[in-house]
Amino acid sequence: MKITILSRSASIPSTRRLAEAGRARGHQVRVLNPGRVEIHLDGGQPSLYYKRKVLSLGDLIIPRIALSINSYGLAVVNQFGMCGVPLMNTAQAIAQSRNKMRSLQLLSANGIDIPATVMAREAADLKEMVGLVGGVPVLVKLLQGQEKHGVMVCESLQSLEAALEAVLGLGHNLVVQQYVKSTGQDVRVLVVGGRAVAAVWRRPKVGRLSRTLIKGARLEGVQLTEAWRGVAERTARLVGLEVAAVDLLDVKGQPKVFEVNSSPALTEMEAASGMDLATPIIERAEALVAGAPRVDLDERIPFPPGPPRDVSSPPKGAGRSTRKASAGV
Repeated sequence: MKITILSRSASIPSTRRLAEAGRARGHQVRVLNPGRVEIHLDGGQPSLYYKRKVLSLGDLIIPRIALSINSYGLAVVNQFGMCGVPLMNTAQAIAQSRNKMRSLQLLSANGIDIPATVMAREAADLKEMVGLVGGVPVLVKLLQGQEKHGVMVCESLQSLEAALEAVLGLGHNLVVQQYVKSTGQDVRVLVVGGRAVAAVWRRPKVGRLSRTLIKGARLEGVQLTEAWRGVAERTARLVGLEVAAVDLLDVKGQPKVFEVNSSPALTEMEAASGMDLATPIIERAEALVAGAPRVDLDERIPFPPGPPRDVSSPPKGAGRSTRKASAGV
């Protein structure tokens, strides 16, 4: 096959691992910076250019779109899809995973257990929000539109208050989420093609704001439990991702999903688990090109029946608030 990895650089560790795994299985692999791909639309057959040269489409796209170019990068992914090229993860599924509150709404509405979560526009409501999710420790997430986000683990009200100046300087849309710390660890499960393939324990750095919890965390390999496997696989199907890292908390054997990542870091998980995690992704790419069915986007359960809800007063504590052949690159 001719595989295209959309990534800012071939030297990024996860990109490099995917390229190595693809070439080891006899495929041609190229890495294209999605920011250098040009899109052409004229009402007819869509086309793409790279550095102003007509871009050959190849057989499959593996998107590794950075948050810094999220909107443009997803437009490029979508354009490849419009040209008939199979996509490892579609633009729709990536966008859905990156809208953190909407993905949690989707999971919650379809019976996936999630930590207690609240959202507000003003940091002034933080103390009350912490009470609504059961008190510290909490995850504090900054949401800036759909493109940038930061995450901080706060173990005490004092550490939360000390972080307020940084929080106020970085954004107004906040998500505060229950973070149950029974062992000080949480779990990341890698799902490929609807199947959980590996899991790691994670110990995040407390009080550190980062783009993902895995940054700076200590990882350890762990055996997948059936509970983790089931909820991670169903979460990936609901969001529509062929490749996903599902982050969850294990609360007395009950997994609670708190985030889904469409471009998981592979090298850290490989080092912790001792497993080759790039090859299963390439094998799934081969299956997609061969016509294997995609992960089912519509495997959603209906809302469960229940008694009418009294909306006359707020809940307690709610307070305030056919592909076309082309030649070229």
